[in-house]
Amino acid sequence: MDKANVEPSLACARCGKPAHLQCPKCVELKLSREGAAFCTQDCFKASWSSHKSVHTKSKLATVMSGVASDYEGWKYCLKKGQMRTSEIPHFDWTGPLKPYPISKMRVVPGGIERPDWATDGIPKIEPNSELQTRVEIKTPEQIERMRETCRIAREVLDAAARVIRPGITTDEIDEVVHEATIAAGGYPSPLNYHFFPKSCCTSVNEVICHGIPDARRLEDGDIVNVDVTVYYKGVHGDLNETYFVGEVDEASKQLVRCTYECLEKAISIVKPGVRFREVGEVINRHASMSGLSVVKSYCGHGIGELFHCAPNIPHYGRNKAVGIMKAGQTFTIEPMINTGVWRDRLWPDGWTAVTADGKRSAQFEHTLLVTETGAEVLTARLPSSPNVFPWLDSS
Repeated sequence: MDKANVEPSLACARCGKPAHLQCPKCVELKLSREGAAFCTQDCFKASWSSHKSVHTKSKLATVMSGVASDYEGWKYCLKKGQMRTSEIPHFDWTGPLKPYPISKMRVVPGGIERPDWATDGIPKIEPNSELQTRVEIKTPEQIERMRETCRIAREVLDAAARVIRPGITTDEIDEVVHEATIAAGGYPSPLNYHFFPKSCCTSVNEVICHGIPDARRLEDGDIVNVDVTVYYKGVHGDLNETYFVGEVDEASKQLVRCTYECLEKAISIVKPGVRFREVGEVINRHASMSGLSVVKSYCGHGIGELFHCAPNIPHYGRNKAVGIMKAGQTFTIEPMINTGVWRDRLWPDGWTAVTADGKRSAQFEHTLLVTETGAEVLTARLPSSPNVFPWLDSS
C-alpha cells in the first residue's frame, strides 16, 4: 500500500474512517483516489475481492479505447457464443495469449443467400447428409459455381491480408472480411455456424485454429492466421493463410514457410488414384525434417454445397483415412504445424484450439478440385494478391 500522496480528506472505502493508504494498483493505473483509499492494511485486504473489479473495468476501458465508440456488447465469449460475460474466464492458459472481449455479431443484409444455420446457429442438412460418408463427384455446373465462389473467397482473404499490421485488432480484420464478403454478394460461412460469433477465424501465435476475432491489437512480432470461407450460389469456398505482423523472429519465419511448403507438397501429389491417407505422409515427412510437429485433432474435409463433409483428410503420418481420389472431388488440405508438441487444448469458449505447450502454430489451406491429371487449386493466389511471403518474390 502507498502512503504517499493520500489526501487527508479521503475516507476509507470500506469503513469510512480517515484514509492514509492507497491501493498501489490504482496508483499504477492512475485511477481516481475516491474508492481507492483505505485506513489500514486490514481494511484493504478485506475489500480486495470486490475492489479488484475496479482494475478489471479500467483495463477493459483501455483495451476498448479507440476500438469502438460504443462499448456496449463487448464481452468475452463463452460456450460457443451462447453465453457472454464481462469477466475473463478462468483457465490454465498454455501461453501468453488470452481472450479479449468480442463485439456484437455482424449483420448480413437481406437479399443475400444464407446457409441454413444463419438464423439459429444450427446446421440442419449437413449433419444428416449421405455426403458425410460418401465422397461426392461434382457435376460441371457445381464445379463452375465452386470456381466462382473460391475466387471470391481468395479476394476476401487478400483484402484481409492488406490490412494486417501492428496495432490493428482481429475484430477489425473480421470487419474487413465481413464487408468484403457481403459486397461480393456472399455470406461469411463461419458466421453463426454452430453459434460461432464472427465472420472469419483469426488465430494468433499459439492458437492452432478457430480463434475468435476480438479486441486484442496485433503486436509487432506476432503471426496471425486468417481463415475465410464464403457461401455463394449455394456452395462454399474455404482457404486460409498465416501472416507476419511487423518483424518476426527467425523461428516463426521458418515455421510459417515450412507450413506453406507442407501444403504445396501435399497438393503436388493430388490426382486420381492417390489414397487420401498419403496426404498426411507427405506433410508429416516435411514437417519432421524441420523439427516441427503436425496437429492431429483437426483435418481437411470435403466441401461444396456442404461446408464440411467426406472425405476427411488427416495431415499426420500413419493415419487411417479411407478412400482414393477421383476426378470431380473437391476438398480442402489445411495442415496445422506446431513449433513444439502436436497436442492441443481448447479454450473455455469451445472454439479456440491452442498448442498444449504454448508454442507457436501456423496453418495454410486451399480448396482443391481433383482433375483427370492432377489438381486445380480453386483458391489459388491471383496476380492481384498482396506480396506478403518473401519466399515467393522470385516466383
